Parts: sequence; structure tokens; C-alpha cells
Amino acid sequence: MATGTYGTIRPSDVSPEDVEILLNYTPSRDDTDNFTLTKLDAKNILRPYFHNGNTGGNTNIEILGGLYNLRLPVDQFNKLGIYTLYIRPAEIRTTITDCGVLSALPNVKGIVIDLNNVPSEYRNKFVSQGLIGFRVEYLNSDGTKIPNFFRIVTSSFYCEPVYQNLTNTLQKSIRYRYVDTTTNLMFCTLSPSSAPTNKPNATPFIGQPDQKIIITNTFFNPITTEIEIVEHDISTLAIALYGNQTKSINDGIYTIYDGSNNIYKQYNLYEIRDQFNELLYEVRQNRGNNIDFSKAFNNISA
Repeated sequence: MATGTYGTIRPSDVSPEDVEILLNYTPSRDDTDNFTLTKLDAKNILRPYFHNGNTGGNTNIEILGGLYNLRLPVDQFNKLGIYTLYIRPAEIRTTITDCGVLSALPNVKGIVIDLNNVPSEYRNKFVSQGLIGFRVEYLNSDGTKIPNFFRIVTSSFYCEPVYQNLTNTLQKSIRYRYVDTTTNLMFCTLSPSSAPTNKPNATPFIGQPDQKIIITNTFFNPITTEIEIVEHDISTLAIALYGNQTKSINDGIYTIYDGSNNIYKQYNLYEIRDQFNELLYEVRQNRGNNIDFSKAFNNISA
């Protein structure tokens, strides 16, 4: 029997609301001491492209996965230098309210999150089964993140606490049950959360009450892109090399024109000699904004 090969990589059709963009600016590659990150508003910068798919000609209804446009704000990208953009899934920082079990299924363990502790812009993610596949990372008491340790959300439902009378005083009397109505508590099961069969008491760590956590979507992998703003590009260099040029013999004004024969740059050309009239230097001085428009190419070539 033949076996097929199946691909597992798909282009992401993530919404800009699920993306964080961090910016670092440096004026040159030699300046690496001042590392400052600035958070940009991804909703105003990242724009997805839409296409009609297979819907019979309707437009702007389906995100073209993997293709996005970056609209860089001129008030932040206005200096020469190197801009490094770090694009990653949005991080939702919140607190574990409790680590408990379900009343009907005591073997099912999970974390309880109070939605009042969730930032308002991410509250719409916390719905029934809305967090499946999200990654949970944990912070230490000093605010540092536990490196290379995470859990994956396998289910998320609204819940409410219930109190049970237990004969074992070592067990918590507060347990949780799922509810169909919207509440301020959400019960999330994680993977892995069950002990291995060869050591039933080795329960995997899923967090503890009042511990800070970071919940992140797994829609795409973080990427880094570098944008360098320079004074000259290939087009302007081509103008200097191949564009029309004139030199005024009387006043020594040297003019360079762009592809439309507009004045692009002007220079003063002159010589410096010593007291014996020996040539020492040939000088080309940039005239800056002091442009002599009488040297327009159409005036000269007419």
C-alpha cells in the first residue's frame, strides 16, 4: 500500500488583534548599547489582504493567509538608521485564581482564571472553547519567566465554584462545575496534566494560585524583520551615475537631473591655487538648498 506525504505548514490567517509588534531603533550597526523596545499598535500597522476564494466572485471576505502589509507610521520611522521589528503572537498576562478539579470528575485538573484580571482588549478570547491550543507560560515570584516551560490549553469553559463536604481533610472543599451561562470564571484544562501510569503520584505542574502567567496564541511563529532607512537607494544612485548632467562654464555650477529632467542636485566646481598659481585642489561643493533654477535642463537644451 502506498503511503502519502502530508504537509503540516500552513500560512497563517491571524487577525492583527492577535499580533504584537515590538520595535528597536539604532542609528548604526555599531551602536548596540542602547537597546530599547517600543510596542506598536498592530491594529493600525498590520493590514491583511483579502480575496474572493471560491465564493463565486465576492471580494473582501477571506483573508489571504500569510500575506500582510506593514504600514509604518512616519512619526516613528523618520530617522536614518536600522529599525528591527519583532512580530510575535500577542501575550495575555493574567493571574491564576485557583488550581482545582471538577466536581463531577475529580480526576480532571485545571486552572481557574478570573476574567476580571484579563486585559479588556483580550476579553473576547475567553469564551467557551476559545482558548484551545493557546500556550501557558509561568512567571516566578520575582517576575522572571520560567525558561523553556509551558503547557497547552486543551479545553476552556465557564465555571462556578461548588462546596462539597469531604471526609479527607487534605482535599479542598471548593470544586468547580461547568455552566452554560457567561460567568467571570473560566476553567482551563492543560496538557500534560495527568501523572504517568508508572508513577501515579508524579502529577505534572500546571501552576499554583496567585501565580502570574502568560497566555499566548499559537497561530504563527514569531518573526524578526529589519528595515534600514538610508539617504540613498538604488534609484538615486542611478541618477548620479546615469542621469543627465550639465556644467556651467562661467560660474562653475554642476547640475545633476533625475529621470524627468528635474534638478536633483547642484554643486559649485572651482579650483584652489597657491600664490604661484599652481593648482592645489579641485573642489566640488554641495549648494544645498541654494538651487539656481535657471540651470533647468529644458532651458539649457532648448
